[in-house]
Amino acid sequence: MLLFRVDGVPVLLAPSWWIGSLIIVVLYQPLVGRLLPEASAVMSWALAAAFALLLGLSVLAHELGHCVVALRLGIPVRRLRLFLLGGLSEVARTPRKPGEEGLVAVAGPVVSVLLAVFCGLLLLAVPPGGPVWLLVAQCAVANLAVGLFNLLPGLPLDGGRLLRAGVWAVTGTRTKGTKAAVFGGGLVSVGLLVWALWGLADGSEDRWLRLGVCVVTAWFVVLGATSEVAAEGRRSWPEGLSVGEVMRPVLQLPAESPVSAALAASAGRGVVLVRADGVAAGLLDEAAAERLAGGTPNAPAELAAQPIRAETVLLLSEPGEDIAERVREVPTWQFLVVDDEGKPAGVLHREDLRAALSARGRRTA
Repeated sequence: MLLFRVDGVPVLLAPSWWIGSLIIVVLYQPLVGRLLPEASAVMSWALAAAFALLLGLSVLAHELGHCVVALRLGIPVRRLRLFLLGGLSEVARTPRKPGEEGLVAVAGPVVSVLLAVFCGLLLLAVPPGGPVWLLVAQCAVANLAVGLFNLLPGLPLDGGRLLRAGVWAVTGTRTKGTKAAVFGGGLVSVGLLVWALWGLADGSEDRWLRLGVCVVTAWFVVLGATSEVAAEGRRSWPEGLSVGEVMRPVLQLPAESPVSAALAASAGRGVVLVRADGVAAGLLDEAAAERLAGGTPNAPAELAAQPIRAETVLLLSEPGEDIAERVREVPTWQFLVVDDEGKPAGVLHREDLRAALSARGRRTA
């Protein structure tokens, strides 16, 4: 469900959010009855539903903190999604500097802690002991818990991203930061399970609730850490490999050239089709060119051109990790590589890069 947009970023509500909110209502309602014995059943359920809604708004504010800071740093955000286990701001590319990673990561916990402080100050203006006071107090505790829990040093939590940014800044290698933060995520998961088992052994009143929450959260942390390891592996670039070794030579041809002639001239090279005014019409799409040449071999090659967009242009001087990430993210099969002056230097095919990375990986292993 699309709720609204922030600077063009869609804020979505997943169906699982309703399940999570229902669980919160069911678990919170008995607590209201114990803290407010005079409250009626209707009042208890209403307060539980209000708390679930305010908690959802708190998570939304937390994720908006990540989203807004990322956008201000020039990092595109695909979407912000609220779901069963909380929320997630999905950035379109990896931060290129450890400082950027740290700022985006810390923004969410800062918002949560500020909300907790605001609710704490609001308690001073609310008559104590009533249903409104209880609701505000619980929101203060919940926001503080969300902020502090997310600062635990393990991926995929915000604290894990802060740890990765710190190790990255010290070592100069993002991969080392990811490994340290993934290890931290494993420690967080073990700690959660130990705390849950301690509650069972101690016979605490909330032992079953604690067990359920800890198991689900530990599972979420493990999955997130595993996903981060896989993403880092896809982003990694073998030492000693240059883009020049992978890209194909580039050939510039007039856009009005017969498509059959352009196809014959390509011969394993990338072809940039240029109009008479000097503007590039696009890259020759070999599959489209073969189909067009089969019926009308003298048709202009421009009719079989793949448009050149900003996201399909790579700088020859870009770090290999950034190139690998762009090729993985952008849904196209060939990219134009240009030098620092903007002149075409080559054409990079997705399959060529994939084969080179696989070959280097096997050689390293």
